[in-house]
Amino acid sequence: MGGTVLGAELFIQTGCKTTPEKEAAEAGVKALPDFFTKDEIAYLDEIAETILPKTATPGAKDAKVGEFMNVMVRDCYTPEDQKIFKDGIETLEKRSKEKYSNGFMQMQPQQRTELLTALDKEAKEFNKTDEYKAKKEALAKEEHIKDSIAETKGNFGYAAASMPKHYFSMMKELTLLGFFTSEPGATKALRYAAVPGKYDPCMPYKTGDKAWAT
Repeated sequence: MGGTVLGAELFIQTGCKTTPEKEAAEAGVKALPDFFTKDEIAYLDEIAETILPKTATPGAKDAKVGEFMNVMVRDCYTPEDQKIFKDGIETLEKRSKEKYSNGFMQMQPQQRTELLTALDKEAKEFNKTDEYKAKKEALAKEEHIKDSIAETKGNFGYAAASMPKHYFSMMKELTLLGFFTSEPGATKALRYAAVPGKYDPCMPYKTGDKAWAT
């Protein structure tokens, strides 16, 4: 997930009340078009809400995780990963209809949870196959050679290739990242101090206490 982090500027924007279009206009630049349609963003919101539903604390929809995914996939993903993610939405919808005779948006909450639980298990097994391990080992050797050549040329900033992820792993990662870096996630689900104090490695902790956002 480290490769998906944009830095503080993006995380501040997720809590702003102004729209990207308005911010772009104020800055005198043209806003980038959305990567997903409004229907797809709403679809991603429902997937995220199934992963992190609203309980006593806000859920993923409260944090507008669907819009967060739109920005992250558009601005940070490679074309290859963008395709995996986009195709993943179609695959998830197909799986919904095959198993429940309904699209994901029409399914009952329990059915959504069952489906995503199965996909989560499938995603965890995705990188454990012998074929995947062999490809990963071969890629690692190729990248080691590239890295050695780049070092001799003094180039330490070339983009390294990486193995493709399962589409649901991407969705789950962005759900967690988008929620816990949002205003409701950081302040309602976690404990937040706008101006943190000194570093204390031995703060008292009681079972049930929220983790710290800062």
